[in-house]
Amino acid sequence: MDDGLNEVGDSSLADETYRSLLADILSARLAGGSVVQQRRLATKHAVSRSPMRHALGRLEGEGLLVRNEKGVLSVRVISLKDYLDSLTMRMLLEPTAAALASPHVSRLELDHLTRMLDEIEADPEPDPEVVWAFDDALHNYIASESRNPFMATTIGEMRRYTTIFERQLPVVRAKPGVREHRAILLALAANDAEAARRAMTDHLEVVRQGVLANY
Repeated sequence: MDDGLNEVGDSSLADETYRSLLADILSARLAGGSVVQQRRLATKHAVSRSPMRHALGRLEGEGLLVRNEKGVLSVRVISLKDYLDSLTMRMLLEPTAAALASPHVSRLELDHLTRMLDEIEADPEPDPEVVWAFDDALHNYIASESRNPFMATTIGEMRRYTTIFERQLPVVRAKPGVREHRAILLALAANDAEAARRAMTDHLEVVRQGVLANY
């Protein structure tokens, strides 16, 4: 019978399937508007219907999958308004998160993030996936170190929408945000809350202006 997740192994497989599908959506491998076919995805990911069904239900509950009037499930299309609304939320929260994180940052983690940024800056044509990985690592770390789980959760949710939109833009800068990211890291390294706040504000405003200029 394939009617539920009653075992720890099944639950773990559902979580793994969810993470894999989420990565496909965030990277635009499952692009906005794509019809979701449960059987085909289950075959592709080599899982049974049960973990796939639970993973899809979770993504639908999070608003990343939507149903039309006929009940057909598809990947949500992130409109420019959705993007700007999400970015506005980030601009309200992330500068404060950076300020709150500044007393708590780990030198080891900052060194790691700085090395990642150095490698991106030194590479004339960095792998876009490496650039995105750095962006995720920096913003997720700051949100976590804000020590405010409600803020971190909201930032994470808003970043999903902005990431989906940005990764589907036809014009993509090879090294987006290097200068602004450097300013954020330097402010955090100095444990300067107000400088971290300003640097994050500047960064998100540059992102906003860049998207509007290329949309």
